[in-house]
Amino acid sequence: MGLFQPTPNASSATDRTRPLADRMRPRTLEEYVGQEHLIGPGKPLRAQIERDDTGSLIFWGPPGTGKTTLAQIIARMTKAEFIEFSAVLVGIKEIKQVMADAERARQYGTRTIVFIDEIHRFNKAQQDAFLPHVEKGNIRLIGATTENPSFEINSALLSRCRVYVLQPLTEDQIVQLLKRALTDEERGLGAMKLRASGDVLKRIASYTSGDARSAYNVLEVAAGLAQQAGDQRAEITDEIVRNALQKRTLLYDKAGEEHYNLISALHKSVRNSDPDAALYWLGRMIEAGEDPLYIARRVVRMAIEDIGLADPNALSLCMAARDAVDFIGMPEGNLALAQAVVYLSAAPKSNALYTAYSAVRQDIEQTAAEPVPLHLRNAPTGLMKGLGYGKDYQYAHDVEGKVANMQCLPDNLRDRVYYRPTNEGIEKRIRERMEEIKRLRPQKSPQKSPQGST
Repeated sequence: MGLFQPTPNASSATDRTRPLADRMRPRTLEEYVGQEHLIGPGKPLRAQIERDDTGSLIFWGPPGTGKTTLAQIIARMTKAEFIEFSAVLVGIKEIKQVMADAERARQYGTRTIVFIDEIHRFNKAQQDAFLPHVEKGNIRLIGATTENPSFEINSALLSRCRVYVLQPLTEDQIVQLLKRALTDEERGLGAMKLRASGDVLKRIASYTSGDARSAYNVLEVAAGLAQQAGDQRAEITDEIVRNALQKRTLLYDKAGEEHYNLISALHKSVRNSDPDAALYWLGRMIEAGEDPLYIARRVVRMAIEDIGLADPNALSLCMAARDAVDFIGMPEGNLALAQAVVYLSAAPKSNALYTAYSAVRQDIEQTAAEPVPLHLRNAPTGLMKGLGYGKDYQYAHDVEGKVANMQCLPDNLRDRVYYRPTNEGIEKRIRERMEEIKRLRPQKSPQKSPQGST
C-alpha cells in the first residue's frame, strides 16, 4: 500500500475487516452529524462547498469530530482528486512528488485536494514546500490538526488558508451515530441484530468525551462481547459496556491545547472562589495523567498571584502540598493538591502584589536606570565616604516610630506608589499599617545616623 490513497468508495465501506468507525464514515453532508455551525444550511463552510469555492482550509478540533470525513465529502462534492497522507509518515521528497503530480494533473483539468492529517507535526521546511503550490492553485490544501494553528502552523501558510474550528460532538449526537451503526446492515452492525437501551448508548457517549471514533470503537468491542454470550437476540448491557470501556477516555494532551485549557479553567475557578469547579478541573487533569508536580507548581503560582498577602498562609500550605506530592507520590498526593485548591478558593483574594510587581517591571523597562541615591549606599572605605556615600542616611531604629523621613526611590520615581494593599484578609491590616507609616513620615525631620550604623 502506498502513502497516498484515493477517497474510499462505497464498496470498500462494506469491507468487514475495516474498523466500524471507518465503515460508518459519512459519505454526504446529509449523513454528517455535528458541526452545524459550519455546515448547517446557509453556514459559511456549506456555502463555500456548494459554490465549489472552498480554497485551502485548516480544520482545527479534537479527535473524532469529523475532520477527515469532512475533507473527503468536500472532495466528492467538488469532484476533485483526493490525496491523503499523514504528517508523521512523509518528508520533503514525498511532498515535492505529490506537488509535481498535482501540477501535471491541473494541466489536464483535474483538481487535487491534498489532505494532511496532523499537519502541526510538519516542520517549517515541510510546511513551506506547500506555499507555492497553494498560491498557484495547483492544489487545494486541507489540513487537520488537534493543536492551535496559531502556534503550530507557519504564518505564511496560515494566511493562505481559512481556519474552521470543529467542536466535540454532543452526547445526543454520539447516541444518534451509535443507533445508526446498530441498525445499518450494509456498513454497520445491523446484521448482528443487537439490542442496546438508550441509557447504555448514553453511557458510551458520556465516556468518550465527544469523540465519535472512540464511541464506535467501544460499540464494536461491546458488540463482540454481547455476541459471545450466545443469545439469539444479544443485548449490549451496562456491564458489557463497562468491560468494553475499561477506563474512560479523557480528552487531554499534556503538551497541547487541552493542557492549557484545563489549567486555565482550574486557575480561574480558584480566582473566582469556586471550590467545586476548582476540584472538578483538578480531577480532570489528575485523572488524565497530568504531571502532579506541574499542577503543584501552578497552584503555588495561584497562591502568589491571586491571594498574596491577603492570606500569607496560602503560600505555605501550597508549598507543603507540593512537598507532599513529591514525598508520597500519587494517587495519595491528589488529596494534598485538592486541599490546596480548596483552601485557595476559599481564601481572601488580592492581586495587589502581582499588580505592584508588574508596575515595577514596566518602570524598569520604560524609565532611565538612575543610580542608587548616595545616602542609601554603604561607605566601607574612606574614599567612598569622601565621595558622599552614606551621607545623610537615617537609621530607622534610631528614629521614633521607626520611620525616617528619607527618600528611598531614585529622583525620577520619587513619589511612585506600586503596592496598594486591599481590604481583604491580612492586607487590611497591612493597609492600616501603611497609612500609619504615611502619617508618621512627614512629622519627622532628617537626623544623621550614628557612626557606622547601616
